[in-house]
Amino acid sequence: MKFPKIHTLKEIAEIIGCQYVGADDFAVHGMNEIHVVTPGDIVFVDHPKYYDKALESAATIVLINKEVDCPAGKALLISDDPFRDFNKLTKHFRPFVSASVSISESAKIGEGSIIQPNCFIGHNVTIGKNCLLHANVIVYDNTVIGDNVIIHSGTILGADAFYYKKRPEGFDQLLSGGRVVIEDNVGIGAACTIDKGVTGDTTIGAGTKIDNQVHVGHDTIIGKKCLIASQTGIAGCVVIEDEVTMWGQVGTTSGITIGSKAVIMGQTGVTKSVEGGKSYFGTPIEESREKLKQLANVKRIPEILNKLK
Repeated sequence: MKFPKIHTLKEIAEIIGCQYVGADDFAVHGMNEIHVVTPGDIVFVDHPKYYDKALESAATIVLINKEVDCPAGKALLISDDPFRDFNKLTKHFRPFVSASVSISESAKIGEGSIIQPNCFIGHNVTIGKNCLLHANVIVYDNTVIGDNVIIHSGTILGADAFYYKKRPEGFDQLLSGGRVVIEDNVGIGAACTIDKGVTGDTTIGAGTKIDNQVHVGHDTIIGKKCLIASQTGIAGCVVIEDEVTMWGQVGTTSGITIGSKAVIMGQTGVTKSVEGGKSYFGTPIEESREKLKQLANVKRIPEILNKLK
């Protein structure tokens, strides 16, 4: 998430009330999670296990819970609770704004697009040309929808990321300040849910078709011309490259990559990254030919045991 204007390190420290290491006028352009940071971004880290990863990332400002040696060309924000202060920044730069009408006055809807009754279109939403949103579609704030997109009833774009920190008193939610971006010629079935990014974008690539009752987690990137069948659940921070096919009831873990033109057969649990151009099946996931051989051999166990008698 980029800020509306460039801020100084001192200004950011004053917003969250913390100490800092670096020049007062050190430039701060935005804030992001570690997998999408760029120079000028703030990244937060609150566990020693991940200090090096954060300090060596592309982010040039590290919100951290211990004063450490500051890498050259970077700055530190020293906080007793980086998770809390990252949320403070999200609230400051992208606060929740309540709605008073079904279609926000700040929404931009392109020529030829049809919005059926009982849809909700939030603040700063952009919808391209010749789109069709069927009844009861919900589009949260800041969502971007391209041209020639069809979205069926009951689908929700832009709900919060499922991202929590466990504390003694319960679970503390990491606030979501990102967006959902739907590119041109996408089709989305009924009762789908696509969560917005925590700070970046959850993206559905051009020409992709999504069946009914599919969930897409925060910050996931789905490529162009993919096919995703019903009841598939895709976790957060997944990269699905172009022309991937995922059949019904597939589930994925977070932070993995599915290569271009891979085929994931029904009810597969995608527990790790997989190469493109191959067919996969089973839990844990394996190439489908190997998995089917294993299942065939399992059926032969009684026959083999009888021969050993």
